Amino acid sequence: MGSIQAKDTSNNSFVLQVDRSFAFEARERPVLPSPNYVLVRVIATGLCGSDVHYWKHGAIGEFKVENPIILGHESAGIIEECGSEVRSLSPGDRVALEPGDPCRTCKFCRGGKYNLCPFMKFAATPPYNGTLCRYYALPEDFCFKLPEHVSFEEGALVEPLSVAVHSVKLAGICPGASVFILGAGPIGVLCAAVARAFGVSTILVADIVQSRLDFAQSYAATHTSLISADSPELQGLEVQTKADISDGFDFVIDATGVESCIRCGVAALARGGTFVQVGMGKSDISYPVGIFASKEATYKSSFRYGAGDYGLAIELIKTGKVSVKELITHHYRFEDSERAFEGVSNRLGIKSVIYGPDIEVDSNKMR
Repeated sequence: MGSIQAKDTSNNSFVLQVDRSFAFEARERPVLPSPNYVLVRVIATGLCGSDVHYWKHGAIGEFKVENPIILGHESAGIIEECGSEVRSLSPGDRVALEPGDPCRTCKFCRGGKYNLCPFMKFAATPPYNGTLCRYYALPEDFCFKLPEHVSFEEGALVEPLSVAVHSVKLAGICPGASVFILGAGPIGVLCAAVARAFGVSTILVADIVQSRLDFAQSYAATHTSLISADSPELQGLEVQTKADISDGFDFVIDATGVESCIRCGVAALARGGTFVQVGMGKSDISYPVGIFASKEATYKSSFRYGAGDYGLAIELIKTGKVSVKELITHHYRFEDSERAFEGVSNRLGIKSVIYGPDIEVDSNKMR
């Protein structure tokens, strides 16, 4: 990344309109809503598939774009201002943003599962604005200091890495286990990387795009498989053969939400195994309940991340147990945000990063 230009007090924002067009707007600089909040100047934001889905379809499940909204939630930046009760952060600190604000009082928050809070204000989930802007305000304890050697780009990818950390922890994955991951997008390959860091010996990643599988093989997978939507149960047997497994995978993680992938995963799952659903697809699908029940398997769904996940994600990057640099294949200036969305929609590369307003970017990085 290049230099950061002089401050601008306007909150330049990249906004998705209700008609699904984009516009740049000079909005007012956020006012801290509470003395324990901080204002962050956003430096780098990774683009997520959910951002593109809101653009293309105007909704994800029950969350619908009914008013103009700022997208983006995978971000890192610099503390610009601190509320009067902030104690752990100071202006100038480099931080990764955990982009949520739970109520802290419901039974889920008090029980340590704030990711399930029904009152969660999550960035870029309607009606709440996201981080593709100059300034973003959030609670002090949802900002995590970045180690000196960790870049802002890597800091932005702490968010998707935390999704993977949460999924792998929820599965209960242990050293020596076998894991089958469906989907070689960012979440899928990060799940593979975390599983490897946790000591897993066999990791097979499947996808419909060969170039993504090539990356997965070089990044964290021990095996890969090019699959299709045809005969998912048969392919569930074939992936076992590829991984030299005769009695199924101990763990299956579906990072797609696609029915054929889920059916393939259930077919490949060992008796007594654990299936973790991370990807969100259609609301209603045909699910092979009979096969699943006969295996006495465990089904778990994973949603975002929870207590300790961000800290562990940063620790994995800090210690080199997981590297996220390789995922970043495309870099965009703020004024080229729409082009970034088009690129992700067309499946260019693995992960795209958009820099904040007025951030000078090395021209050698631009693609």
